[in-house]
Amino acid sequence: MKNIKFLVVGMLFGIILVKSQVISWFRIQEMFRLQAFHMYGIIGSAIVVGIISIQLIKRFRLKTIHGEQIVIPDKIFHWGNVYGGLIFGLGWAITGACPGPLFAEIGIGFWVIIVTLLSAIAGTWTYGLLREKLPH
Repeated sequence: MKNIKFLVVGMLFGIILVKSQVISWFRIQEMFRLQAFHMYGIIGSAIVVGIISIQLIKRFRLKTIHGEQIVIPDKIFHWGNVYGGLIFGLGWAITGACPGPLFAEIGIGFWVIIVTLLSAIAGTWTYGLLREKLPH
């Protein structure tokens, strides 16, 4: 019962995803066909919020709720990120489903998305299996 707050927040997040049409196959296809700004606006605003949040954390040296220092390591460019991003984007475009909202789609009754969820899990498992052999 102590984790009920996470369930409630997750359900609220799912409702927001559904109401904002972020999980809409039509909206995702529209984005990849460069036919509408809807998804780009949502993704762009999330990026701006993320940038501002990271800058505030760094500038004011904010701490966690447990008093620990938040450390954000510098990122190093790797071509593997580009290849992985292309594979991720291709899967997103083909299925019309981003891994984040998969559970919201299943929650509203799109049972076929279970195939996409299982594919995402299989891809993650495959990466974990091959991680040591991949360039990082």
